[in-house]
Amino acid sequence: MTPSERGSADRGRSSRRNEQGRERNRGATGQRHFSQQAPSQRARAADPARLVAFEVLRAVSRDDAYANLVLPARIRHHRLDRRDAGFATELAYGALRGQGTYDAILARCVDRPLDRLDPAVLDVLRLGAHQLLAMRVPPHAALNQTVALARGTVGAGPGSLVNAVLRRVSERDLGQWLDELTSTTADETEAAAVRYAHPQWIVRALRQALVAHGRPVAEIDALLEADNAAPVVNLVALPGLGSVDEALDAGATPGELVEGSALSAGGDLGRWAAVRGGTLRVQDVGSQLVARAVAAAPLVGQRGEDDGERWLDLCAGPGGKAALLGALAAERGATLLANEPAEHRADLVRQALRPVPGRAWDVRTGDGRTLGAELNGTFARVIADVPCSGLGALRRRPESRWRRTPQDLAELAPLQRELLAAAIDATAPGGVVGYVTCSPHPAETVAVVEDALRRRTDIEPVDAGAALDAVALRPLGAGHGMTAQLWPHVHGTDAMFLALFRKRSRGDG
Repeated sequence: MTPSERGSADRGRSSRRNEQGRERNRGATGQRHFSQQAPSQRARAADPARLVAFEVLRAVSRDDAYANLVLPARIRHHRLDRRDAGFATELAYGALRGQGTYDAILARCVDRPLDRLDPAVLDVLRLGAHQLLAMRVPPHAALNQTVALARGTVGAGPGSLVNAVLRRVSERDLGQWLDELTSTTADETEAAAVRYAHPQWIVRALRQALVAHGRPVAEIDALLEADNAAPVVNLVALPGLGSVDEALDAGATPGELVEGSALSAGGDLGRWAAVRGGTLRVQDVGSQLVARAVAAAPLVGQRGEDDGERWLDLCAGPGGKAALLGALAAERGATLLANEPAEHRADLVRQALRPVPGRAWDVRTGDGRTLGAELNGTFARVIADVPCSGLGALRRRPESRWRRTPQDLAELAPLQRELLAAAIDATAPGGVVGYVTCSPHPAETVAVVEDALRRRTDIEPVDAGAALDAVALRPLGAGHGMTAQLWPHVHGTDAMFLALFRKRSRGDG
């Protein structure tokens, strides 16, 4: 190159620089603009809130951890303030809930199958997609900070990939992406699975559940939407021991479905003395209702309250219902035996029951299926909140929808039936049994109830819908036949199922 040519080139390069010496580039139209990704403008490290969300997703996908257990610990570790903690919570939970939808979108923007990506990179992309498509984060901030997260946690090479992919994601809004993804299928289940971020088998199962419990199948969209809504924190004051006043003074609102309850926006609940003391607890209002219904259902031929009824919580861990039942038992001169097979969960039950007078409760560690034979005909009231798929609590456990499979239902079915049989055996004549699941799936609810009624002649059904209405602050309309089903899109609760049985007295036909 001649000196004159070199000088001309230098002048050309200098004409593309501003007064700070930063080089400009040309857009597709030829109009000059400064790159948003100029090195001096890039974030060099992940901000703490996004780092917390990333660490939660990594723990869930890599270690099979539970987000609700990991998140508080990571927030404390990084010392996030209330605002950043809220951002991290929305980002982590939203990315987990929407994983199926975001993966479908990302698959259109990545030049290889998603299972060939580094799992950590895929988690970063999911976080970026949620910010771009479902949060009020400016696109440039979402891109800049997510690329910084990738560079800081995975490496510079993946950072370039993340930048390219998320720029493609940002070319459409969520509605446009959903229209594109669903335009090629006439299958309603497949389209709903993408649009509402649920596995197809769960969409089918929830449709069946609506019909089985007497609700229109047309409610499926509302139910799926409710599963994706961030849940409000439900609080319960232990009867005779606690109060919601401290929560109300801090901005919580009184619960509309059950006495002694409140609804909170969240935050650090441990700042309240009542929460630290255990007399004010976090518990979904659906769980509160079913526990109160079992405690209040009329008995037949039993001794009076002052004669010391015995109650049993057959599957007590981690202790939320046991604490509420224990407080109710203490008020009425009854005693509660809380059974839990796992020792570490039995310790959680003891901790939950700590505020309740010790004379009113005891904890047993052992297999609940043996209690029917060991303590046959002993208890006036028994609640069997059996292990289940948890399909009724998908909004609170964002990762669970992607972990559960139809095979889980088949594996749980024998255990559910055995535990209900043990609960019935442990109940005294004239006593009440409550069968509870946090799932509306027919295989875990009405099928188990019908099987028990078909096999046994020593029980009769009790109207569970009426029992719930009797302890609620307003009619719930949850009954169908003799069982009851609560719904997130109707009642604002987890989808708790309740069936009540009365043990026949000897000589009853």
